[in-house]
Amino acid sequence: MTAKFDFVDWWSKEKHRGTPVVVKMENPNYSLLEIESPTKSGFEDHQNKGKQGNAKQLTWVLLLKAHKAAGCVAWLASGVMLLLAAIKKRLILGQGLAQPDKSKGKLFKAIAAFLMFAILMLCVEVGAHALGWHFTTPHWPSSTGIRDIPHAVYVGWMYTRAHYVAPALQTLTNFCIWLFLIQSVDRIVLFFGCVYIKWKNIKPVPVNPSLESDDAENPDSGHPMVLIQIPMCNEREVYEQSIGAVCQLDWPKSRILIQVLDDSSEVETRFLIKGEVNKWHQKGVNIVYRHRVDRTGYKAGNMKSAMQCEYVKNYEFVAIFDADFQPKPDFLKRTVPHFRDNPELALVQARWSFVNKDENLLTRLQNINLSFHFEVEQQVNGAFINFFGFNGTAGVWRIKALEESGGWLERTTVEDMDIAVRAHLQGWKFIFLNDVRCLCELPESYEAYRKQQHRWHSGPMQLFRLSLPDIIRSKISWMKKANMIFLFFLLRKLILPFYSFTLFCIILPMTMFVPEATLPIWVVCYIPALMSILNVLPSPKSFPFLVPYLLFENTMSVTKFNAMISGLFQLSSSHEWVVTKKTGRASEGDSLVVGKEVANPNPALEKAMSESDLDAFKSNDAKLKPLLLPSVSDEPEPAKKKNRLYRKELALAFLLLTASARSLLTAQGVHFYFLLFQGISFLVVGLDLIGEQVS
Repeated sequence: MTAKFDFVDWWSKEKHRGTPVVVKMENPNYSLLEIESPTKSGFEDHQNKGKQGNAKQLTWVLLLKAHKAAGCVAWLASGVMLLLAAIKKRLILGQGLAQPDKSKGKLFKAIAAFLMFAILMLCVEVGAHALGWHFTTPHWPSSTGIRDIPHAVYVGWMYTRAHYVAPALQTLTNFCIWLFLIQSVDRIVLFFGCVYIKWKNIKPVPVNPSLESDDAENPDSGHPMVLIQIPMCNEREVYEQSIGAVCQLDWPKSRILIQVLDDSSEVETRFLIKGEVNKWHQKGVNIVYRHRVDRTGYKAGNMKSAMQCEYVKNYEFVAIFDADFQPKPDFLKRTVPHFRDNPELALVQARWSFVNKDENLLTRLQNINLSFHFEVEQQVNGAFINFFGFNGTAGVWRIKALEESGGWLERTTVEDMDIAVRAHLQGWKFIFLNDVRCLCELPESYEAYRKQQHRWHSGPMQLFRLSLPDIIRSKISWMKKANMIFLFFLLRKLILPFYSFTLFCIILPMTMFVPEATLPIWVVCYIPALMSILNVLPSPKSFPFLVPYLLFENTMSVTKFNAMISGLFQLSSSHEWVVTKKTGRASEGDSLVVGKEVANPNPALEKAMSESDLDAFKSNDAKLKPLLLPSVSDEPEPAKKKNRLYRKELALAFLLLTASARSLLTAQGVHFYFLLFQGISFLVVGLDLIGEQVS
């Protein structure tokens, strides 16, 4: 609802009295436009004659600001009520929850033990504060009686805390602060590198961008032979739009082959994907369907198997798109020309763009992270050292480079980073194209995002253990070796999750109970705020989410730290591979392009699959019910979403809230607010609320 307060009539009736104000009310925000007008008789006349008008305007402005403040208070109150309702429903009553995971990891047990200690110490400190037991320099009492035993125990704890616990904690604190500063310097250097690239307008330019052929009889021969791979597994929601987008790439049909590499275990999903492939094949697209019965090696094993086909030797390049990626028709024409007359180039990586970045708070925060990753990290590393981690999709590889680097290996859960590291050690170069974007989808639930991040942070540590000897023995320069070992692996993959979890989730609350060890305010507030601002700059529309981003990054540190430890020490969870859940969202433009061809999927599928094919498909699984595609009216209602409780996040939430209560006894203002809001952030995530916060 929009209401407008216009003073045009008042302006026309009254002579120039003061400054008119045009106020536009849009609940819950208001914008004010002040227009300065000329007066007949200068400043004194304006001052004398405009008092009444200025008073009315001031009243309106004050009322609007009061209404805006009331709206903010109401918004905060509704958020608090939502949080309290979720605590009651999910934590106390246990309603609407999925089956909890009964396994308790060592990290959770350590956090729970720390929480019990914190609660005990809070009770002791509150009791001591009430009894007036305050000592600047604690010392052992000369004599003790029965009544003095609690007092003596407290003094003994203070003595032990000051002389033994605090020095060790301060040493660990200083170590983590140094790591924090080193990582912050790395971020700043990357950011200024990005500024330099923008200032100098540095971007990769093809040596020979032309794809034209001099052969009049075969005009398409200037286009290299390109193999397209679309690996997927049980991704029923997105297969149709991705296959449709890839089949519409602007490239000669005789010079391209599309492989749909289906690892689906769901028989009906396999049937749907095969039907979609057959439909495009009947339209003249050079596309094949491959299915593996055994999912050995997951995505790496799938692509490795496809590369062993006899016909692959006829192709020079391979482009890879995950099941939710929708490249634009000109994707190949903007990426493949970079390989021409550039024999050292192995990879051209395009940037991702997200169809659902504004879906909820979680997707907005992911967009901030990934925008910085592509705009700053990938672009700077690609421009200055020609190396970065392959993102696993939306990239084009030279097949010769893949083969010389050993091909796809199944030894880690980050096969994309693995092949990039091995190719770099062989001397191959990479290019990142920031202006070529490929549409994809962000995880919309915390469960899906959490599993994705676990794989992304455990895999690099697996790879570091395996590739460190190869890096040391490689023939690349010592500067490239140092960059790969200390910056690429240690600083950005190991140190970052280590210090962020240890410093802000363990040391900070610990210093509230051991006040002799201090954590400077600039470590808690100023530098994290500066780093968050740098991270948000590549996506300036996300600035309103600066504070939630800072808090959420610290919240995710527990997942990233756990994954890093798991990968470093080869724990069982480091080998988990869970396909990120998709919802199948598409932009309006993509819906219009693809929708003309697949607006009614059921008839197309029925035409694509003959009855004999369907019978043969069913015979492979005698227990499967007949694969009759249901009509819209017969579709079952979607199952109601069940939420999860995340124990580590909840334990840390209560730990930080307990520490914030303890900080009140020592009047540490900034530390109190940081612990309070960080604890609430952990509570929101632990209750699985973050994916529900629709913007």
